[in-house]
Amino acid sequence: MSTLVQSLMLPQQLSWTGTAGTAHLNKMVGPLRRASIYGVVSYAGLVLINNSELNLPNMWIAYLPMFIGVYVLTQWVDKKIGS
Repeated sequence: MSTLVQSLMLPQQLSWTGTAGTAHLNKMVGPLRRASIYGVVSYAGLVLINNSELNLPNMWIAYLPMFIGVYVLTQWVDKKIGS
């Protein structure tokens, strides 16, 4: 086999079989879990803010603290679930 073809082949550790595949899948679980938690919590926060009938001149007064709180809550929940 030529060296060009060999260099284009995927290394064995990137396959989805065996322990290397499981390790790769485990690396994906954390970010997917955090993204899912963030999506659910931020959506709930947006629904709460939008249905609260706030009459502010600029809605960023409500959105900015909400998204900071969502980020902090997401990190805390992820640490609780992940451990």
